Amino acid sequence: IPGQSKITFLLQAIRNTTAAEEARQMAAVLLRRLLSSAFDEVYPTLPSDVQTAIKSELLMIIQMETQSSMRKKICDIAAELARNLIDEDGNNQWPEGLKFLFDSVTCNAVGQMATDFAPGFQKKFHEKVSNKGWTFQHTCLFCFISQVIAALLQTMEDQGNQRVQAHAAAALINFTEDCPKSLLIPYLDNLVKHLHSIMVLKLQELIQKGTKLVLEQVVTSIASVADTAEEKFVPYYDLFMPSLKHIVENAVQKELRLLRGKTIECISLIGLAVGKEKFMQDASDVMQLLLKTQTDFNDMEDDDPQISYMISAWARMCKILGKEFQQYLPVVMGPLMKTASIKPEVALLDTQDMENMSDDDGWEFVNLGDQQSFGIKTAGLEEKSTACQMLVCYAKELKEGFVEYTEQVVKLMVPLLKFYFHDDILQLFNTNPAESMPLLLECARVRGPEYLTQMWHFMCDALIKAIGTEPDSDVLSEIMHSFAKCIEVMGDGCLNNEHFEELGGILKAKLEEHFKNQELRQVKRQDEDYDEQVEESLQDEDENDVYILTKVSDILHSIFSSYKEKVLPWFEQLLPLIVNLICPHRPWPDRQWGLCIFDDVIEHCSPASFKYAEYFLRPMLQYVCDNSPEVRQAAAYGLGVMAQYGGDNYRPFCTEALPLLVRVIQSADSKTKENVNATENCISAVGKIMKFKPDCVNVDEVLPHWLSWLPLHEDKEEAVQTFNYLCDLIESNHPIVLGPNNTNLPKIFSIIAEGEMHEAIKHEDPCAKRLANVVRQVQTSGGLWTECIAQLSPEQQAAIQELLNSA
Repeated sequence: IPGQSKITFLLQAIRNTTAAEEARQMAAVLLRRLLSSAFDEVYPTLPSDVQTAIKSELLMIIQMETQSSMRKKICDIAAELARNLIDEDGNNQWPEGLKFLFDSVTCNAVGQMATDFAPGFQKKFHEKVSNKGWTFQHTCLFCFISQVIAALLQTMEDQGNQRVQAHAAAALINFTEDCPKSLLIPYLDNLVKHLHSIMVLKLQELIQKGTKLVLEQVVTSIASVADTAEEKFVPYYDLFMPSLKHIVENAVQKELRLLRGKTIECISLIGLAVGKEKFMQDASDVMQLLLKTQTDFNDMEDDDPQISYMISAWARMCKILGKEFQQYLPVVMGPLMKTASIKPEVALLDTQDMENMSDDDGWEFVNLGDQQSFGIKTAGLEEKSTACQMLVCYAKELKEGFVEYTEQVVKLMVPLLKFYFHDDILQLFNTNPAESMPLLLECARVRGPEYLTQMWHFMCDALIKAIGTEPDSDVLSEIMHSFAKCIEVMGDGCLNNEHFEELGGILKAKLEEHFKNQELRQVKRQDEDYDEQVEESLQDEDENDVYILTKVSDILHSIFSSYKEKVLPWFEQLLPLIVNLICPHRPWPDRQWGLCIFDDVIEHCSPASFKYAEYFLRPMLQYVCDNSPEVRQAAAYGLGVMAQYGGDNYRPFCTEALPLLVRVIQSADSKTKENVNATENCISAVGKIMKFKPDCVNVDEVLPHWLSWLPLHEDKEEAVQTFNYLCDLIESNHPIVLGPNNTNLPKIFSIIAEGEMHEAIKHEDPCAKRLANVVRQVQTSGGLWTECIAQLSPEQQAAIQELLNSA
């Protein structure tokens, strides 16, 4: 079908309001995909009058569309078209599209449309320019953002229509939430000052006329801007805080509960953005206002909107104040546990009963077949979810300071692992109780091993059972991740024989399911109904399966790191499946994660790991030169730990690995963004071979090359390994490293400075102190110090000074 005919047909289908909404939405998705994947083949070949007609019709359809979900999809089409109509010089070939966006927020009828259109358009612009130069971004994207913000602010200041003002504020909220911080900062001063003047005006209107709609949205706009701007909001803090505190203190009437709740949210988000040091001047006042509200908590009605805002605000205050927040827990925890303990009403209904229950009753249903449905009343679920999230926050921030509440929180969270929520309900209850488990164990450490073990026994069976039965992949992945973290906290001995038996069966089933799903997807690709939409769905399924595979790897990592070689007999039931992952015909994610599992076997179970070398050693050497950087990285890491932990049996393979690693490092594109992590793991592996297996290679020959590849700065863990080895060499006065008459010291200073500039080493790491001592030793030598510093750039000199000051 010719491109013009496709576009015409799809536009007709979208415009046909008598058609089923599913058909119209499918047409919108297909048109967006056509513009995304085949724009250059289709659109430029159209006559100019047809191009103009398509653009005009798109904008007209948006204006006339009444269904919000459909309108968003059409806005996505317009955004995709606009993205493609930016030429290589940064010229916008569809100025009417921008003008339409700006004009759209000036009338009440399409105020909501601006909310739909602005974030998507901004995202598409960002995608378009991200592959171009910085100058291009300035001339195009920044211009666009400036105009959007100006148009929305102008509409917000228009006193003619309160509802349009509120729509414009809502659009601004969506826009600033999606806008990257770096893109928003240039317009922050103008944006904030306008928001302040609007807030002052609307606050006066509230006092004089009682109107609050726009003020509610403006307060949320301020919160959104502060949340995005973070520390850059500090200069504007004093501009807003007095007025916001005034609202919380005085907006006590029932009709102002939503405004008060949103203002509490705003204050806490601003506090989080500007940080403890700036916020402390108001922290006491704010805490007293929150405490006063909290003491009235029991008098609040169940549907009081302040409740959810208060719960979230307390958690943000905890993040700001840290350990100092512990004193407020007795006040906060009662109402929080009450909300977190809400038990949703559930029912098993037949089709007739379900039809008799109207949507207004707040029930969601899952069809179980046989004309039966499981129903759950969703009232309170969002509040319950928020409360559970806050409990996780307190455990994370306060650690042992939360120990008094760990038992009651564990008793609340563990039963939730058994509760299955349908997708629609998961949108309301988006907290995974498993997330809290390792955090609560960390909190409980202070009570001693007996208390900790009791708590773990209460969790363990439920976690393993949930891994075996949880049907939702997102929820399952979080449970698996938390289980792995729990094992790392508890260590050797935390699982008994029954646990291992059940877990082994579950992991085996997960891996078998992984392979079976891949086969089924290949069959579907041969089906006569296979098309782009099917492929997109299959790729989503594949990504979910791979993510579960990463969590299988996480669990095995935690077991190997805790149990060492003792667990190898148990692992043998999984061995054929892990070997299958690294077969050459498997997709690269399979080979990557299969190698990662064998990396753990080598690292934590050596020298006993050599028993299984026949399965992984040859693939590991082969894959260090693989086309996939992720596979190369996993293979290179394995070769590094083989040298570090592997024992004498691995010596000949270290010799064989060296030229393969060097080939990867010296390839022309080794330092590109997609390759740099794999390359840095290769450099680290070379260092480990020289350090731990020096008799396997000619160290004196390799060292000058290795020094020329330093520093590492993307992979922080491997950077520490290489810097520690560099310190070993310097501290032993290695002649090749120092050079004749210390001529290599300026180069070494440059390596250290670059590492500091890229934050490759944390100042609290012992390695930082070793590097600082190297610098100080040279500092005492007068002329040599001057020579080293003179060859550094001003930025490098500042980095050296920063290291000396902090380490």
